Amino acid sequence: MRVLRSMMLYTALGLLANTSLADTAQFAQLREGDMRKLAFHAEPMPTTDVTFTHEDGTEVSLSDVAGDITVVNFWATWCAPCRKEMPSLSALADHFEPSDVKVVTIATGRNPRPAMAAFFDDIGVENLPLHADPRQRFSRAMGVLGLPVTVIINDEGQEIARLQGDADWASPSAIAILEALSKAD
Repeated sequence: MRVLRSMMLYTALGLLANTSLADTAQFAQLREGDMRKLAFHAEPMPTTDVTFTHEDGTEVSLSDVAGDITVVNFWATWCAPCRKEMPSLSALADHFEPSDVKVVTIATGRNPRPAMAAFFDDIGVENLPLHADPRQRFSRAMGVLGLPVTVIINDEGQEIARLQGDADWASPSAIAILEALSKAD
């Protein structure tokens, strides 16, 4: 059954490969499992130029760390659903490396750097960035009210989809959606 679902997802991926990103509603049909929570916007929405702290300590904007398609995850060290979700984001990043689909993780709120590093060490994540938004200016500007939240940004820096809560980002459905989006880009 799982093989049949995967075949259907990849068939849909092929059919949608030439679709314009302007009509993201068509990608909704690829949603299965946790990805059913992924809400595509009818029209791309602007993001913000508010900065956050890069893992190297410099202030950066989203455009400084983005790829053609960027999966931005807001998390915190105290967030149990974030702990559950983060390994799948790590697997997603591995799947798309070195493509133009980027996974950007941003710890929002009071998350001391040692606690962030320990969080990643505890769950075996080594490939995701330890960006931070300690004053929550960036997350507020992005409309993040709870954690975790994951947004998908297109190559023009616009939000095209959002998922509230944890999800399996390494699932065949998530991969198919992001592959279709990157091909339509």
